[in-house]
Amino acid sequence: MALNVTLLNVITFAYDLHERQVSGGPAWMSTEKFEIAIKPDVPGQPNSQQIKKIFQKALVDRFQFKFHTEKRELSVYAITLPANTKHKLTTSPSDNNLPNLIFPRAGLLPAQNATMNDFANVLQSAVMDRPVVNQTNIQGRFNFTLDWTPDEFQFTSFGPRQGPFPDTGKPNIFQAFQEQLGLKLESTKAPADVMVIDKAEKPSDN
Repeated sequence: MALNVTLLNVITFAYDLHERQVSGGPAWMSTEKFEIAIKPDVPGQPNSQQIKKIFQKALVDRFQFKFHTEKRELSVYAITLPANTKHKLTTSPSDNNLPNLIFPRAGLLPAQNATMNDFANVLQSAVMDRPVVNQTNIQGRFNFTLDWTPDEFQFTSFGPRQGPFPDTGKPNIFQAFQEQLGLKLESTKAPADVMVIDKAEKPSDN
């Protein structure tokens, strides 16, 4: 179920996109709210990737959704591995399990069995105010913990809040990347996939 969501919310969730990676579409796409309930047509509990596929199908069936993709240069955050350095990630013992990327609190991410693309996607969807791209060329699945003090531009997806995040004594996210993961997070411009919406219609009433 998705409650009180815009079509843009559903699109970015279903396709692992930041709002800045969606172009075109009708004005109501980002203002009109919907409740969406979908019953899978096979038994069992779908995993996160299967849920996204289900929502993709619902977009086509109920919103007559059509799009194409283009590469455009956007302002992004890039995850990189500095030259002549080794990362501090721990190789996951199993490739078979799904990744676990859940925030116990804003600013704490104990990741398990995650690829660098999984990591970039969760930062993009939950934390950062622009797209996040993985430029590390690191392959495989890893366990690691990123613990930082967020700033006022992060975690806006969690909804409105009163005042700044509490100071946990941890570094900012850029320092934490280097100190805890041996990686670098930097603001830059880079080619990124952009979804260009060709068609979207309001769904008929049930």
